[in-house]
Amino acid sequence: MKKIGIFASGTGSNAFKIIKHFEGNDNVEFVVLSNNKDAGVLEKAASLGIPHYSFLKKEFSNGTVLNFLKENNVDLIILAGFLLLVSEDIIDHYPNKVINIHPALLPKYGGKGMYGINVHRAVVENKESISGITIHYCNHEYDEGQFILQATTQLASTDTPEEVAAKVLKLEHFYFPRVIENILG
Repeated sequence: MKKIGIFASGTGSNAFKIIKHFEGNDNVEFVVLSNNKDAGVLEKAASLGIPHYSFLKKEFSNGTVLNFLKENNVDLIILAGFLLLVSEDIIDHYPNKVINIHPALLPKYGGKGMYGINVHRAVVENKESISGITIHYCNHEYDEGQFILQATTQLASTDTPEEVAAKVLKLEHFYFPRVIENILG
């Protein structure tokens, strides 16, 4: 049995694509965690009977969240729209077991503040002809961990940031669950 901790700060569309992908697989369990007590991901987890937990930012760095992960026997951590830099104690306790998805082709458009529509706006402003996703292991810096997979999508010169976001989200929903499945073996 593998237990996956999914961290999300918002609605959790990626979180639930992942959970749906593993539906019926008795070898995988989930727990959903959020730094936002009002995040839609927590409400969705509750409606599906998935254990869920919200925490304060200080609890993320003072060992409280790490202790929760250990007590709940979490094997793998997935960041699915999670906006905080993962604390050093968690990275150190879970080497190559913390995986993030970034809505751009790193190393471009990464780092602090580069998330969601901010990324897509920058892509459009720079007149990129392609964008995509990067799934990577996390380290002590934003978006600098070893790449696991990159996937691309063509952009039209007329695409708005919202249209780029929709194209990239399709890639996220397709690839992220499959990468996790491959990592679990």
